[in-house]
Amino acid sequence: MTRPISGATLVAGVAGFPVRHSLSPAIHNAWLSAEGLDGVYVAFAPPAEGFAAFALGLRGGAVRGLNVTAPFKETALALADRASDRARRAGSANLLIFGADGVVAADNTDGEGLLYAFHRQVEGFDAAAGPVVVLGAGGAARGAVAAFLDAGAPRVEIVNRDPARAEALAALFGARARSWVTSNAAQACAGAAVLINATPQGLGGAPPPAAPLAALPDHCVVMDMVYRPPRTRLLEAAVARGLRTVDGLDMLIGQASPSFEAFFGRRPPPIDARAVALSAMENDG
Repeated sequence: MTRPISGATLVAGVAGFPVRHSLSPAIHNAWLSAEGLDGVYVAFAPPAEGFAAFALGLRGGAVRGLNVTAPFKETALALADRASDRARRAGSANLLIFGADGVVAADNTDGEGLLYAFHRQVEGFDAAAGPVVVLGAGGAARGAVAAFLDAGAPRVEIVNRDPARAEALAALFGARARSWVTSNAAQACAGAAVLINATPQGLGGAPPPAAPLAALPDHCVVMDMVYRPPRTRLLEAAVARGLRTVDGLDMLIGQASPSFEAFFGRRPPPIDARAVALSAMENDG
């Protein structure tokens, strides 16, 4: 049944470009419906050059807040009046909250979502158990590095085709982060407890990033942030290698949960958000 929308309805949303295939509206609206809240969560697709004007135009709290996805996360952090420590450490914001006083606050829940996915899908997971290898050196990679170092990982190895980008990212985190060029990825993977694909490679069933799975120890867990499809070609190869895996869908749900609480003032109800997301993917093709 369609819920009525009124002047009292609480509004939040997600902004990205493109944003058509975002699963966030399906997840948040399912939570709102299950909780019986007078609220709605919608998708916004401001033009790439117009995000800052769009977001700042929401000052005042008529819209409670936004989740922010590519390519706007760094801009979201830059335009905020204040930011959480984890947003500053990640160098981007995936969450903006618009206060009634006009203040725009930025946060980043991606790291929380990343660790949620590992704890949900790997029994007894310990982020501090060993080195972590991150494929990529963009914003998603920076968030992953920050999340695992903050959770106690002894070292993070950053692997990227462009050595300058990998070096620049490693320099942000000091001695516990090291950079590697892709041709030396096997050396970086020796002894790894976790390998994470933080690139968009593999999206839609496309070829995955080059990952020397044979060099990984048998206890390593392989995670792909790509969640379309949930079982990517990288994860299929990892399963064939006998490794445990984590898909990106639970990361999406894990970052959405604290966002929902920030928007609507309560934790999400205990419904199967993963089933909601999978159903939405099937329906939108």
